[in-house]
Amino acid sequence: MSYNINNNGYYGKFGGAYIPEMLYPNVEELRQNYINIMAEPDFQEEFQQLLKDYVGRPSPLYFAKRLSEKYTTKIYLKREDLNHTGAHKINNTIGQILMAKRLGKTRIIAETGAGQHGVATATVCALMGIKCVVYMGEVDIKRQAPNVARMKMLGATVVPATSGSKTLKDATNEAIRDWISNPTDTHYIIGSVVGPHPYPDMVARFQSVISEEIQKQLLKHENSSNPDYVIACVGGGSNAAGAFYHFLEDTNVKLIAAEAAGHGIDSGESAATSALGREGIIHGSKTLLMQTLDGQITEPYSISAGLDYPGVGPMHAHLYDSGRAEFISVTDADAMKAGLELCQLEGIIPAIESAHALAVFSKKQFKPNDVVVLCLSGRGDKDLDNYINYFNI
Repeated sequence: MSYNINNNGYYGKFGGAYIPEMLYPNVEELRQNYINIMAEPDFQEEFQQLLKDYVGRPSPLYFAKRLSEKYTTKIYLKREDLNHTGAHKINNTIGQILMAKRLGKTRIIAETGAGQHGVATATVCALMGIKCVVYMGEVDIKRQAPNVARMKMLGATVVPATSGSKTLKDATNEAIRDWISNPTDTHYIIGSVVGPHPYPDMVARFQSVISEEIQKQLLKHENSSNPDYVIACVGGGSNAAGAFYHFLEDTNVKLIAAEAAGHGIDSGESAATSALGREGIIHGSKTLLMQTLDGQITEPYSISAGLDYPGVGPMHAHLYDSGRAEFISVTDADAMKAGLELCQLEGIIPAIESAHALAVFSKKQFKPNDVVVLCLSGRGDKDLDNYINYFNI
C-alpha cells in the first residue's frame, strides 16, 4: 500500500477536488502546473535561498535531555518554533507565494485559525509587495490578538468571519467565497494539507523540508537517518505532513498524530476527528469529518485555535484508515500540562498546538533506546494569555 498521493489526487479513498464550477479553472490551472513549477531550477533556487536566509533554516534538531530523562527515552525536538514568524507555516507560504507569482497572480487570500498561517501569509506578501486579505473567525480574532496585530502591521487586511462557530472552518468558507468572486487575479494560499487537490499534496511537498532535515540531522546525532517514532499534532495537519513525509513508505518508522480532544471525546466539545469523524466532504476534499447523522458539520472545540477544525487532511485520513499512523486524542488539560512541563524542563514555551503532541509522552510508553522525534510546530508567544488564564499565572 502507498501512503503518498496517486495520479488522481487521492490518498487511498480520500482526497479529490469537490469544487463549484466557478473554481474549476483556478484549481485546474494549479493542478496542471504545480509539479513542473516546483521542479524548475530557478524556483528551487529562490525557494531554498529564502528558506535559508529569510526563514533561518535548517531549524535545529534538539536533544531534550531533561524531558528524555523524565520519560526514559531519547526525545529530539524539531524546532520549527525557531523559524521566522514562529512556526512551520512560513515554509508553505514562501513556496506558495513563489508559485502565485509564476502563475501571474496579483492578490493573495488566506484563512487562519491560530493566526500563525495568517502572519506567515502577510509576511510573504509584504516581502513580495502583493496585496493580502486574511479571513479569520471572530472568536479567534479575540483569542489571538497579538497575531492579528502582526498581520495588520505587515499590511494585510484582516476580515472577521461571523458565521457558524466563528472559527477556522468559517474563515475557510469566507476565503473560498472570495476566491469564487475573484477567480482570475487571486491565489488562495491554503495553510494546511486540506482543500481540493492539488493543495494537500502541494502543501505537504513544501513542508517536507521538515522530514528532509530530520533525516540529515539524525544521521549526525544517532548515525541513522530514521527515528523509531515521529510525533506531531494534527488539526488540518501540515506540520505532521511535513514531519512524516520522507518516512511515509518506511513502516519501521512509526507515526503518531496527536489531535485535540477538547474537554473529552464524548463531551460534545472536541475536535478528535479520528474518534468522531466519518467520511464526508469539506472544503473541496473527501476526508474524515465530524458530522451529524444527516451530514451537517459538527462544531469542533479545542483550547488551541489551530486544532479546532472539524476534519483532517486527506493524507491523515488515509494514514488513520490504513493503520499507518496511530492517532492519540489529547484533552485541553493534558495539553496545557505538557506545555507547562516543557517550559519548566527545557526552557521552551511551546504553542498550545505543539503541546498536544508533547502530551503523548504521558499517554504512551517508549523504550529507553527508542529515538523519538517530535515536531515542535510553533512557539507559545501567541498563547501567553491562554497559559496565564489557565494556570492563573
